[in-house]
Amino acid sequence: MEKLKNIGIGDIVRIISHDREFTGLLMPRPFSGDPDIIVIKLESGYNVGLKFDSIELIESSEAKELPKHKHEKSKKGDISILGCGGTIASRIEYKTGAVYPSITPQELRTVFPALEKWPIHSRQIFSLFSEDMNATHWRMLADEIEKEVKNGARGVVVMHGTDTMAYTSAAVSFMLQDLPVPVVFVGSQRSSDRPSSENETNLLNSVFSATKNVGEVMVCMHSSTNDDYCHLHRGTRVRKMHTSRRDAFRSIGTSPLFAVDYRTERFDPLSEYKPRSKKLISKKTMNDNVALIYTHPNIKPELISKLDSYDGIVLVGTGLGHVPANPFDDKTVSSIYKPVQELIQSGIPVVMTSQCISGRICMRVYATGRMLMQAGVIGDGADWTPESAYVKLCWAVGQTKDMKKIEELMMTNIAGEITDRSTLEES
Repeated sequence: MEKLKNIGIGDIVRIISHDREFTGLLMPRPFSGDPDIIVIKLESGYNVGLKFDSIELIESSEAKELPKHKHEKSKKGDISILGCGGTIASRIEYKTGAVYPSITPQELRTVFPALEKWPIHSRQIFSLFSEDMNATHWRMLADEIEKEVKNGARGVVVMHGTDTMAYTSAAVSFMLQDLPVPVVFVGSQRSSDRPSSENETNLLNSVFSATKNVGEVMVCMHSSTNDDYCHLHRGTRVRKMHTSRRDAFRSIGTSPLFAVDYRTERFDPLSEYKPRSKKLISKKTMNDNVALIYTHPNIKPELISKLDSYDGIVLVGTGLGHVPANPFDDKTVSSIYKPVQELIQSGIPVVMTSQCISGRICMRVYATGRMLMQAGVIGDGADWTPESAYVKLCWAVGQTKDMKKIEELMMTNIAGEITDRSTLEES
């Protein structure tokens, strides 16, 4: 369009449309819809699509845009921002109203000029909604994080969708141990097109946190529905607890690691954490042939028997770690104890976690639990989340096929996934 000559994405423009004046940030054009309409972000945060009579450049984004690295290696001391997609890197497609993962890390730097406070390097690894991610992507991401660390990054920020962020943060926690830099996962419940989006606060707090003396994988998300500060959660102890609230993420069975606010340079420790380590331990082999089974009343033994093609099973049991096992031989009960036992006897490790949000597995209390322990089910004494238990078993069976070594790995606290003790306040 001739009128848009020398005007680009990220420029501040003044538009006359139907005798009304609008000033805002020129946004990427939707890939469908009327080609004569342009989209600008108003100062209020709302986006509007306009047919215009005239357009005037007020401020070019080139004057404030950060230097772009054409190579894939970060400069020593940079904060590396790796894009994986998700709502934090999404926009609205205005014809259908759907949200698409499309804003690149480079575009985010233009939208959020406050990133100029830090030397950053950004690149896209892939652009996916998190529900489409799997163990292949976990490994790819771990490879790229390791590259950034070895190239001298001061810290790494990973932009990720929120739905499965707890799985990916746990996976990276097991694959990359004793981190010499912080690795901060960050997401957003609401896309950047919405004025209620928390993506700016989350992103800037994550970059600020990546400069600190922490050697762990963390998740940075809103601490409340306000825009006051964020919490940093340990990557193996975090869970998404609400479908849409901005403060959806919680640390399970423990306190968050930090409360953080880049605006006031607040970085308050809330629980024990690991400082930066000197030598990275990389163990990235994953076996994705692991099943996560939510047990329930009326579950059929045949379902469990058909899991014999898997290399590992995680059962999300009830209470202290129970499944229908019929310890009293009641004829009206359908038990899955025998097929669980047969899976273990065939060399398939079975791990227990709980449907309860908080608390510890204790299979020594009731007859059902003692039967499962005797059969060889792993997990007594652990308080891992279902996400961490599942990812850890994928990782453990990727390291070894020996059943005893798998049990030893599973019951060893590697990345904070098993706490030493349960506290009343956090239970």
